Amino acid sequence: MKDIILEEKRKGKTIIITTHNMYDATELCDKVAFIVEGKVSALDSPHNLIMSKDAAKILYTYWEGREKNGECLLADTMAYKTLNNLIQTGKLLTIHSNEPSLNDIFMDITGRNLQ
Repeated sequence: MKDIILEEKRKGKTIIITTHNMYDATELCDKVAFIVEGKVSALDSPHNLIMSKDAAKILYTYWEGREKNGECLLADTMAYKTLNNLIQTGKLLTIHSNEPSLNDIFMDITGRNLQ
């Protein structure tokens, strides 16, 4: 079914999907609307909804006499002096990005959990 939907999208057709599966919505939809009690709580692309909450973070570990952990917002990476200093001094051990899922954003916006 996903392949059929994606093929129709490639042909330029508009497809309306109703789902509680946020993984499918992320994969298949150009725009997502969260409707709660008959009202649209959010409307945007899955990517924009995920990135809109300043939730994208960088998680890292570094060496300072022992292994320590840190994090900063992805948007603040260039201005975050601690992380830049760790990179320049070679003390950075690992670095990973961490973004919420569309399901996490749904719960944040609506206050409801999908089951």
